[in-house]
Amino acid sequence: MSFMSEFKEFAVKGNVIDLAVGVIIGGAFGKIVDSVVKDLIMPIVGAIFGGLDFSSKFILLGAIPPDFKGNPTSYADLTKAGVAVFGYGNFITVALNFLILAFIIFLMVKQINRLKRPAPEAPAAPAPTPEDIVLLREIRDSLKKQNG
Repeated sequence: MSFMSEFKEFAVKGNVIDLAVGVIIGGAFGKIVDSVVKDLIMPIVGAIFGGLDFSSKFILLGAIPPDFKGNPTSYADLTKAGVAVFGYGNFITVALNFLILAFIIFLMVKQINRLKRPAPEAPAAPAPTPEDIVLLREIRDSLKKQNG
């Protein structure tokens, strides 16, 4: 089998196509969940903690260059200028986003599994008694009648 025909067979298999569709839908879904976390949930978390925006929390580690034209209290401006900063707030934001995202995905998977759960079935009828057991019972009953 040539390399190209082998590749073609691999590429058109159902699993590869399913994986591609899953990656595309996952990317789009990721953007939706990211927006839910960033635009809906994180502002509420910030409001609970007194209006804090964690992403702007940092410790300045290096000197600000004399020709710096940005805002000296802006994490984005300082990192853009190449100033060494310890951005713990950005890490907190990313960690919270991950926890919220994981919780949302957990709830979604739990709901999907609940919907997929099969309906409870009626109790199954007992299996028919095997022929050898029926025959042995008949022999037993016949012997009881003769001795009895």
